[in-house]
Amino acid sequence: MTPLPDQIRACRLCADRFAQTATRHRPNPVVWFRPGARLLIAGQAPGMRVHESGLPFNDPSGDRLRDWLGLDRDTFYDRGRVAIVPMAFCFPGYDAKGSDLPPPKLCAQTWHQKVMADLGPVPLRILVGGYAHAFHLGGRISVTDRVRRWRDHAPGVFPLPHPSWRNTAWLRRNPWFEAELIPELRQHVQRVLND
Repeated sequence: MTPLPDQIRACRLCADRFAQTATRHRPNPVVWFRPGARLLIAGQAPGMRVHESGLPFNDPSGDRLRDWLGLDRDTFYDRGRVAIVPMAFCFPGYDAKGSDLPPPKLCAQTWHQKVMADLGPVPLRILVGGYAHAFHLGGRISVTDRVRRWRDHAPGVFPLPHPSWRNTAWLRRNPWFEAELIPELRQHVQRVLND
């Protein structure tokens, strides 16, 4: 049987959808997980830079996320320790105004439970952005409220805002995030990765 990562890399379910976007790109699933990982980063979907490089969070958002986690690039990209599983494995494209389209639900519906089963138990889940929050935690709640209630889910789950530059104003309006959540997050990341 074909290994699950190879099945996902071969997926072309959204080819017609992507051809209709402003970018008119082809699917390029970015798959970055291995059973036994200690840390799961559940994101939204790759951006254009990641689509082109094939390396998840290989952009300024990734730099900010690694800073939040207190991880260097080598540790972050160690598939034996860190699994990166977005709600969609492909870049969804831009709309006519140049904004990222949401991750197609079809991707998570098709692959996410299979990936979670393949990974097995993961001691720490980092949920990046509203789409990952909704999928993993359910309910309809704003990103700000979900992140503000991070203690309800810690230490096994940490909901985070997206580390995009677009959220810089959000970070300024919510100084508690970097003052309270980030130190706890870094502590749990180190504990889980060093156990």
